[in-house]
Amino acid sequence: MHLVVAPSGSRVHNLCLVTSDLAAERAKLIGRGVDVSEIRQKDPVENWAGGWSMGLHPQRRDCASFADFADPDGNTWTLQERGRRAT
Repeated sequence: MHLVVAPSGSRVHNLCLVTSDLAAERAKLIGRGVDVSEIRQKDPVENWAGGWSMGLHPQRRDCASFADFADPDGNTWTLQERGRRAT
C-alpha cells in the first residue's frame, strides 16, 4: 500500500462514493445544502463509448447511474449506484 500525502490546500478530483440507493443519498446531500447534479445514466451501459441519458438506469443496473458534487474545499466527488437488488 502506498500513502500519498497531498500538500495543504490541494484539491482532489474524481473521488468516487458507491451507494446502493443513489436517489436516496442524493436527496440526503441536497437536504444538507449540497449542490448535487442531476442523476445521469450510461447509455448504453454495455458500451462505454456511448453517451449519457438523464435519470436512473431503468433496471438500476450496477455502475450505470451517477451524480456529481464538489465539497467546500473544491474536491470533486462522483456518486455511483451499485449493489441495488430488484425486488
